[in-house]
Amino acid sequence: MRGLKVLPSGRPGRGRLYVSLPDGRTVAWYDRRTRRISILSDDGREAVLAALRPYLSGDWTIGPPPVPTPAELRRLYLPPDHDLAPNLPGETLLGELAYGTPGVGRTRHRMRRQLLALQRTGVELDLLEADDWRAVHDVPLPGLGLLDHLLIGPPGVFALRTVPGRRRRAQVGDLLLTVGRSAPSPDPRWIRRAAARAARALASPVTPALTLADSSRVEVAPTLRDVLVLQPPTLAVTLRAIPPTLKPPDVEALFTLARSRTTWTPEP
Repeated sequence: MRGLKVLPSGRPGRGRLYVSLPDGRTVAWYDRRTRRISILSDDGREAVLAALRPYLSGDWTIGPPPVPTPAELRRLYLPPDHDLAPNLPGETLLGELAYGTPGVGRTRHRMRRQLLALQRTGVELDLLEADDWRAVHDVPLPGLGLLDHLLIGPPGVFALRTVPGRRRRAQVGDLLLTVGRSAPSPDPRWIRRAAARAARALASPVTPALTLADSSRVEVAPTLRDVLVLQPPTLAVTLRAIPPTLKPPDVEALFTLARSRTTWTPEP
């Protein structure tokens, strides 16, 4: 084989490297997470290794593609417009700011502030990806709106609602959340309902969580035990410290289910 090209997919430094012929046909790929080279034909083994050699490090394996799991098969047959996995944190809000009906200045300021908080939380969630965590953003929950983030990892499934802290003191109670001198909001009650809806859809326990982005101080009522309260500077550390309950195949199966729009909004 001559003229092989190596093309990346996914985020920089992650995902797969695909080895393709000049006409675009894929002959092999290298999964950087598992360090495995999947090759479609042994005839081009040496050429594929030569093309990938600059990208290989540590111990790696090579062989035919593994038999796809049921979760992988469901993902392969998922139509692109039903796939929520490509959603970025705050993508819907970003679209409204860019292409929606212009609002008054104060409304747009609140929207931008919320978008920055969502993106800040998204950066923290990205740090968990290397540890077999998966996240889906802007999950539609009919009757409730959008769930900011659904996080799936070894400790389980978490439904996250992000609230801008605005460099103010935040007080989280059983029923209400107050940031600075703003009027209290029912975020704790909302995230409980969202987590319960997600648990029914996924047939798996889901922990409700509130993320306070950029709060100067967070005070949590001692009676609040069923809602996890997180802050971006320590979000990843806090979640990693929770004891694991799911194995990697369970995480991938739940992620495959969660990324499908029909899981949340079944078609008639």
